[in-house]
Amino acid sequence: MKRMKNKFLIISGLTVAIGIAACKKSFLDKAPLGTLSPEIVATESGIQGILIGAYSMVDGTGGGVGNYGAAISNWTFGGVASDDAYKGSDPSDIADLAQFEQFKTLTPTNSALDQKWVGMYKGAQRSNDAIRTLAIAKGISANTATQITAQARFLRAFFHYELKKVFGNIIYADETVTPDNTNQDNKADAWPKIEADLKFAADNLPETWSEVGRANKWAAKALLAKVYMQQGKYTEAYPLLQDVIANGKTTGGAKYDLFQHFYSNFNPQQKNGPESIWAAQTSVKDNSSVDWGGDPNGNYGDLLNFPYNGGPGACCGFYNPSQDLANAFKTDANGLPLLDESYATGLNVSDKTTPYTGNLDPRIDWAIGRPGIPYLDWGNHPGEDWIRNPVNDGRFSPKKNVYAKSQKDGYTDAGSAYWGPNELVANNVNLIRFADVLLMAAECAVKANDIPTAMNYVNKVRNRAADKTGWVYKTGAYNAATATYADQTTPADNYKIAPYTAATFNAGNALAAVRFERRLELAMEGHRFFDLQRYDKESPGLMADVLNRYIGREKALRPLKKDAQFIKGRNEIFPIPQNEIDQMNADGKIRLVQNPGY
Repeated sequence: MKRMKNKFLIISGLTVAIGIAACKKSFLDKAPLGTLSPEIVATESGIQGILIGAYSMVDGTGGGVGNYGAAISNWTFGGVASDDAYKGSDPSDIADLAQFEQFKTLTPTNSALDQKWVGMYKGAQRSNDAIRTLAIAKGISANTATQITAQARFLRAFFHYELKKVFGNIIYADETVTPDNTNQDNKADAWPKIEADLKFAADNLPETWSEVGRANKWAAKALLAKVYMQQGKYTEAYPLLQDVIANGKTTGGAKYDLFQHFYSNFNPQQKNGPESIWAAQTSVKDNSSVDWGGDPNGNYGDLLNFPYNGGPGACCGFYNPSQDLANAFKTDANGLPLLDESYATGLNVSDKTTPYTGNLDPRIDWAIGRPGIPYLDWGNHPGEDWIRNPVNDGRFSPKKNVYAKSQKDGYTDAGSAYWGPNELVANNVNLIRFADVLLMAAECAVKANDIPTAMNYVNKVRNRAADKTGWVYKTGAYNAATATYADQTTPADNYKIAPYTAATFNAGNALAAVRFERRLELAMEGHRFFDLQRYDKESPGLMADVLNRYIGREKALRPLKKDAQFIKGRNEIFPIPQNEIDQMNADGKIRLVQNPGY
């Protein structure tokens, strides 16, 4: 799907004429650019081109947005703004992103906010363009029209879902929002309209497509379940999740299942596998631009997130996993996680002087590049030699977005910009994978007081992690085709993981166990902040407590954390970009109201 972006770019002069970009009143009333009228592209091929343009915005960085704050991986909004990761690099390098670590210093003028806002609304308006143009098209069958509408509404819902969980109080821009209709504001709750779009999509999308990047009915059901979960609507989410688990299939027709090996989810040679429900599609060597200011189809949003000074990539040392995250992978004598937060006490995992030597969940070394541990086939991670600013960035590197040395050139780009062959990768960004669905279902089962079912869902995820054929090993070559090590004689560390039993998973700890499992399984995938956000809706103050305890442990170690503070009632959502407020309210009519505390 992603490689089709070029087709869209060829006709972008046509589609922008219908209002894709939005503007002077931000996304509402910018005078349309381009030279051709909607009627000229009101054909099936023209509308498919517009729709492909909407798909191209799923990565968050297309359409001229092109900056890292908008990355659909949410590495800034979901990772750095949580206890999972540090910003990385030097504090002054893209200094705006440092505010996400500090919380209280985050201001509405932060450039990443505008990138996210603009990127997601551009995607929503491209989705609307497909619907608006379809309304004036002739000669399109009813079935094709329904499938186009269902895809457009799915995509529109996805873009607004991203906006809603980041900014909270947003304007829902449907196809009626045009330069002639700017009488919109952010007072009404957008969730009902997001739900309506996804219900339509689930009812009308096909199960399979010949192009794997398109959304199918199961992706719509899974996303609708996530929308319900974000609101705490467990009763509504649970039957959808059960349906996806029992009956869901990929766009290629394969039944959803966990990959045998955990890291296969992050291997460009194995993307779009049985675990992939909804993903941002990527491609390389497809003639998309890799020059500064270009719009490449490789994973542009994460191109900063490679080890510094060695290994995969040419720079830049951003998005370093936190010490707190590494410690969370400690396991007890039975191979179970430390749910009481005692993982944060005692020796630190991979400490420079006196490291922790106890048991670890094996997923740690697929989520985190650690000193002395094999980093795919790049050799052992050398520690601080790959860290740009160790005093602030710690000792770890990201790992889920990288590529093997043996995959360089085959799954990385080529071009004049120096990062082309090094940091633009054909590695999809997982947005919903089957493990996520299983763990959401487990949470719903706990809420329904069905503890055995919840345990079974969690154990399915843990048993995959316990499969020794999928561990990291000190011995043997890394096989990039299967994400495994050839010689499995000596594990890279003291791995111990076991499933829960009825004695260790009960009504008293089940919810904590499920939520802890989400942190481990989905580490460094941009979920953590938004999971804490939804937990806080049930238990107000939980998010502030968790993140301020984390900050308290970090203050003495990281200068960037010295003045950090998560402010309850403010930092649970991000500020609406001041630039958007100024433009939307420029004529004196208040359309956008800033979020509390900003």
